[in-house]
Amino acid sequence: MHDKPCILVTFCTHWNETEGAAVKIALVTGGTGTIGREVCGQLLEDGCHVVANCHPSDLAAAEAWAKPLRAKRVPLEVWPFDVTDHEAVAKAIQDISDQIGPIDILVNAAGITRDASLRKLTLEDWDAVIRTNLDSVYHATRSVLEGMVERGFGRVINISSVNGQRGQFGQTNYSAAKAGMHGFTMALARELGAKGITVNSVSPGYIESPLTKAVPEQVREEILADIPVGRFGQPQEVASVVSFLAAEDASYITGANIPINGGYHMN
Repeated sequence: MHDKPCILVTFCTHWNETEGAAVKIALVTGGTGTIGREVCGQLLEDGCHVVANCHPSDLAAAEAWAKPLRAKRVPLEVWPFDVTDHEAVAKAIQDISDQIGPIDILVNAAGITRDASLRKLTLEDWDAVIRTNLDSVYHATRSVLEGMVERGFGRVINISSVNGQRGQFGQTNYSAAKAGMHGFTMALARELGAKGITVNSVSPGYIESPLTKAVPEQVREEILADIPVGRFGQPQEVASVVSFLAAEDASYITGANIPINGGYHMN
């Protein structure tokens, strides 16, 4: 693991002198994944100073993604740390707070899959998914919480999944983790509702990504047949909902789960 973060941009301040408003600092775990990148891009457009987390092993790819953005001199950092390691997460968030400023918006988007029917699912693959997809939500949220409470403002947005709502064959680990994310969301929203902090989850359905493109064509067609709008979603559509929930004027929405699945699952 890298002891020091890779800082891509260090020139920006925390105060928007033109508009006379403090710049919100947003941390996106899994921020260099398919959805994470779009979320980071949208939050940059919204005027945030964005910290995109990646796993240390993915740092080279993360830097390649950030390079053209760096050329535009946007307030973006890439910060490698392992979201499954509680101490590493706490240290990274402390370092971010010390070097950039306290985190106002946390988007928990880190996630992996290790699919197999339960009869074939190994303990290793169960643990890997639960630790990455669910435990990481605790690690990151716990580390930003006290600061948000002290300042009386915060946005926690958890990227769940439609399969946490409806289940999916071969994904007991993934579905359990994603369902757990929204249970976490609802409970924490009750704890923090009076403290100026909202906690919500977003549940994408099938989104265009390298993963869905790798699905055999026949299976893709079967999936599409079950989606009323007749297409896969776009990562930007997820990012737009995150942007909405992160806004200051979304303060009356908390404990909610926003589905983005084209009608694939309705409840």
